[in-house]
Amino acid sequence: MTPLPEPPPTRPNTAFRRLRGQLSPSEFAASVRRAAREIGEQVSCDARYIGRVESGAIRCPNYAYERVFRHMFPGRTLTDLGFASRESVRGHQARGPAGPHVPVPFPGPRPGPREPQGKGSVDIFEESELLRRSFMAGGAAAAAVAAAPRAGTPPRRAGRRVGEAEAAAVEEAVRRIRVLDDRHGADPLYAHTAKPLSAAYALLDAGGYSRSIAERLFTGAGELAISVGWLAHDSGRLSDARSHYAEALATARVSGDAALEAHAFCNTAFLARDAGHPREAVRAAQAAQRVAERLASPRLLSLLALREAGGLAWLTDRGGCERALLRARTLFGRGPCDADPEWMSFFGEAELEGLEAQCWSALGDWKRAVEHARRAVALQNPHFTRNIALFTTELARDLVAGGAPDAAAASAGRALGLLDQVKSSRIRRMLDDTARILRPYGRASGVADFLARYETTAARHEPTARPEGAARPEPAGLTSPV
Repeated sequence: MTPLPEPPPTRPNTAFRRLRGQLSPSEFAASVRRAAREIGEQVSCDARYIGRVESGAIRCPNYAYERVFRHMFPGRTLTDLGFASRESVRGHQARGPAGPHVPVPFPGPRPGPREPQGKGSVDIFEESELLRRSFMAGGAAAAAVAAAPRAGTPPRRAGRRVGEAEAAAVEEAVRRIRVLDDRHGADPLYAHTAKPLSAAYALLDAGGYSRSIAERLFTGAGELAISVGWLAHDSGRLSDARSHYAEALATARVSGDAALEAHAFCNTAFLARDAGHPREAVRAAQAAQRVAERLASPRLLSLLALREAGGLAWLTDRGGCERALLRARTLFGRGPCDADPEWMSFFGEAELEGLEAQCWSALGDWKRAVEHARRAVALQNPHFTRNIALFTTELARDLVAGGAPDAAAASAGRALGLLDQVKSSRIRRMLDDTARILRPYGRASGVADFLARYETTAARHEPTARPEGAARPEPAGLTSPV
């Protein structure tokens, strides 16, 4: 077997350190978050991230951070900021110091001819390859895949010590999934995540790492399992999602990671609600809240209270739902803090409004549902393209249920226009349901126009199946809980 290339040694990013000046890492991280808000990005930058940039562990930032850094330091290139070029790190064209790309087969056929892309759009399949390459860039990460046991053969150990490069590769894979999912939805991504996930757990099995690296690997592997589970969830593979979330929960329990455990329970609650098991959703959300009480993050507790409220709404427990919603808003009002988990970057005021809209929709209070869904659409960050489509479709469903078919058709039409950018089976199913309930109003000109556009669009896409395990039409899930 040809030996795998050693990853390049990390070198401190002195240029970036000079830009920080006299600010502490925490103060500089706060300035990065402020700059992100100015341009409509959401990044969960903290002192640890700044430290990893300055140490050279992050050789090239993801696209969201790159846009923020360019906004903070206009006219400077990534090289001026002390980073390596994206091509050399991700293997997009030139390989540079990262060495030749190690080919690793991924399940599923290569996509066929691509549809023409509009101005400023992103090639989803190319981005998916970057997800794969960002993880496989580290030599030991690829070696871990090769060392993973096959049926009937004893396990083999990777040939080198697992260290910083491998832990960083797992963390970067998680970030890439989140960024791509926020923009494009789960459907084109899920098939690209099997190898990174198996490799992450192979790294854990390899051993030979320090305690600090072990902690990062356990957290990274668990977060990667949750992210892959979310992609399964969003693309209608509910049993796969349950398996991945259970794997993350087991990882959290083994490593004693309370933050990971709370995240796994949070996603399990969301999945249970979508699968038609609201009592399980309530129990999982309550378990998550018990764990999260140790983490000093009001925003996390707010999201978990909303998860509980969603389950209670599906149980038609209006009083319990209203109390959980009040608790969620009180906690949200305490504002963000350094203890907020990185994965919660999606959770802002728009998400709060959207989740509350879901509760009123489940309770049949269409006036309140429409009110909060409108706010969710108006407040949504442009970065979260997938959630814009979800919020807008949720609004359409609430409008038609509330007796406003023309307004519902207009909202559904806006969501339909995003389908070329967003590939999510859940959104497609929601729009399918909306079109179905609008058909009796087809004589109205606005509804007729939407239905004509919908039929044309539906003919270009394969039909999507009802999600496995769902006992009734799933509620309009709005969150991106990865």
